[in-house]
Amino acid sequence: MIKSNGLNKIKIAVFISGKGSNLENLIKFSKKKNSIFKISLVLSNNTKAIGLKFCKQYRIKKIINPINTKKNERILISRLKEDDIKFICLAGFMSILSKDFIKKFNGKILNIHPSLLPKYKGLNTHYRAIINKDKYSGCTVHFVNSKLDSGKIISQKKVKILKNDTIKSLEKRILKQEHILYPKALKKVLLNL
Repeated sequence: MIKSNGLNKIKIAVFISGKGSNLENLIKFSKKKNSIFKISLVLSNNTKAIGLKFCKQYRIKKIINPINTKKNERILISRLKEDDIKFICLAGFMSILSKDFIKKFNGKILNIHPSLLPKYKGLNTHYRAIINKDKYSGCTVHFVNSKLDSGKIISQKKVKILKNDTIKSLEKRILKQEHILYPKALKKVLLNL
């Protein structure tokens, strides 16, 4: 069991590929008085990820690693161990982790996905929900396993699809819910480690 008190917060890493809005949200949550985790490392597989600016802003270590070879993966694993990372959060991370990597962090990787899983795994979730005339979409926080977007669901939030919704408007409303859901789900999981 991982213990956390005010001084020894659980060290987590956040993996990003893009804008990093969920990263920034998790950082802000981690700064709260009652937070039990600290973001010690941010990894991006994209050198141009806009979200990397938050590393400078909040003084968080960052690494760029495409994780596209066994060697890159080994480098990353040893860096995570070196920094005593206990948990990983994927936040808009657009790369599939290898089975070996997932096995090393079994039960200690979370992801947030912009649909009500098991519906619409993978990409273009908002488009698929609108085109299929779904009444609801939403977001899901789940554990990562070796099958894409198929790990055990921790929590979900439904979002009503409005008649005049576009991909952008739906995405914006779902993202707001992601920002509420992800920190709560992370805290719930960390308390049960």
